Order: sequence, then C-alpha cells, then structure tokens
Amino acid sequence: MLGVEEIRTLPKVALHDHLDGGLRPATIIEHCADNGAQLPTTDPEALRRWFFEAADSGSLVRYLETFDHTIAAMQTADQLARVAREFVLDQAADGVIYAEARYAPEQHLRQGLALPDVVEAVGRGLVEGMAEAEALGQGIVAQQIVTSMRHGEPTIEIADLAVRYRHESVCGFDIAGAEDGFPPSRFQAAFDHLKHNNAYFTIHAGEAFGLPSIWEAVQLCGANRLGHGVRIVEDITVDENGRRHLGDLAAYVRNERIPLELCPSSNLQTGIADTIANHPIGMLKDLGFRITVNCDNRLMSDTSMSREFAKLVDAFGWDLDDVEWVTINAMKSAFLPFDERLALIQGIIKPAYAQFRSNAGPTAR
Repeated sequence: MLGVEEIRTLPKVALHDHLDGGLRPATIIEHCADNGAQLPTTDPEALRRWFFEAADSGSLVRYLETFDHTIAAMQTADQLARVAREFVLDQAADGVIYAEARYAPEQHLRQGLALPDVVEAVGRGLVEGMAEAEALGQGIVAQQIVTSMRHGEPTIEIADLAVRYRHESVCGFDIAGAEDGFPPSRFQAAFDHLKHNNAYFTIHAGEAFGLPSIWEAVQLCGANRLGHGVRIVEDITVDENGRRHLGDLAAYVRNERIPLELCPSSNLQTGIADTIANHPIGMLKDLGFRITVNCDNRLMSDTSMSREFAKLVDAFGWDLDDVEWVTINAMKSAFLPFDERLALIQGIIKPAYAQFRSNAGPTAR
C-alpha cells in the first residue's frame, strides 16, 4: 500500500490551494511582529497546532479567526512575495509539479498597496520560488488565481485584474467566502467580463450550500471548474438494489467533464463528512466524475497533497493507478495552455508513474 513518503516522490497537481491558508508558522510570526499584529502564540510549533485546532474546533468564528492572522501577515509587497515564494517551495518539496495559488487581492491593502501591486508582488514571489525549486531539482510551474470575496459588493474589478495579468502568472478568477446567501449570480457581470475576454474561472460552489449553488455556477455563470462541488452527491440517489442514479444536474456535470476540486480533509472540518471513508469522493470517483484532490488550506488542515492522497489510499484502497488517474485529471483541468498541460502529462507525470511501477513491481498496484 502506498504511504505518504512514497506518494511524495510522485508528481502531483494542486488546483485548489489558498495562498492565505498555507503559510509557514515562522513566517506568520515574523510578519505579524513587523506589522504589529497579535498572535495566540509566537512559538512556531505551538502556532501550527493552534491553527489546526482552531480550524478543527467546529466553531465558525474560530475558523475564520485563523485567516485574520494569516492575512495580517501578508500586507506588504515583500511579505506577499515571500509567502508566494514559500508556497512554491513547499509544494515542490511535496512532489507537486503544478500548483495554482488563489487569494483575494482586496484583503492585502492595509499598508497602502494598490491592487496591481498585490498581484505583481505575488507574481514575483512565484517566479522566485520556481527558480529556486528548479535549482534544487524540484521543477514546478506555479500560477495565481485572483479571487473576489462573494459577500462584498459585486464588481468586475478583480475579474479585470485576471484579464490584465493573464499573461503574467494570473491564470484565472474565483469567488470565495460565505456561500450560503451569496449565490454566484451576484457576480454575473464579472463572469460575463471574463467570458468576453476568453478568460478562465472556477467558482466555490457546492460546499457550504447545495445544488442551487452548483446549478448557478455551471448553468448561469459558466464555470470552467467547481471549487469543491462535493454536494453534487445530493443529486445522486441509490435504489433498493444499491444502484446509483444521477439526476439531471449531476449527469450534466459528469457528461461535460466539469472538474470537481475536492478537498477531503477540509470537508471534514466543515462538516461535509465525519470521516474520510465516508467522504463522497469515493462514490464520485467510482461514477467517473472528473475528480481532483486538493488541500484547500494546508495550514488549517495540517495537510499536504501527499497526505491527502495517503488518506484516500487508506480509506478507499486506492492504488498507484488511481493516484495517477486523479493526477492526470487535475493536469487536464489546469488553467494552463493545452500544449503545456500535455507536455507535463506526457513528459513528467506518466513517465514518473511508469518508473515507480517498474521499480516497485506488483506491490505498486
């Protein structure tokens, strides 16, 4: 059976990872001290534990408080660049070869930065991180997704940033934040602006709210991917003989190969399932949805891509073929030009899994 260390050596793809949800504790401590922001503790290991325990407490207030602290540590250009650089290095060290970092530029303006300054600082950090990772023999491609907070006043301002910087590390747009009560269609003008400019976007839908949110994201807004989307299972029924039947929306999402950015550990913290073994990802994979595996917030969930896959191996008996299939799903779904996606699949992912299979022999399956 594949373990964390074995999985770490394999190529992986991270599509749903919040930049403000994956900081190194030591970086938070240093930056918050510089910015005069208070923390629960200034011991890095104790702070790491605090973030996980607060996010895992079942209290939404405590969960949201965790982001108050990480965002407080990301308020200057140099701080943003450092966080982005460390994002790349941490992903590369975990065997990730492609990663998209999403965040809301509007949350990083407290010390006088303008929105373009934020995007450019994150872009600089990603470039620095990729260069450093390459020098360490851990090649990775990293891009950024800019996000609007869905509970705010809808504008096209952040979507326009995605268009303006589309050839400078920004690969897409998203809306995040409170889902219940703030449907995707509130940002219809932003999505129309992106479509008019042939730009890509994902939408947080089907996590804290159910099928209506997914329907709007897909059918009204035209999302290229669904952030989470896990509650699509609410449109799947099981009859008395154990046969599964897809409703029209679930069938549409599967038929159209709309990628689901599933985040198992995070979903346990938000109440989607009580154990990994009961997470809908098992059913969705069996039914052939285009599932991808993601961390959501590596700090808050105390996880990594390798840990997420290891949990799924343990819970569902996934083997090397399953991990490879999901990884290729993710690479196919990346906001990256087709030829570059194909090059990573054919040139890195498939050869690496074939080599691992050859070295491990029958035990790899």
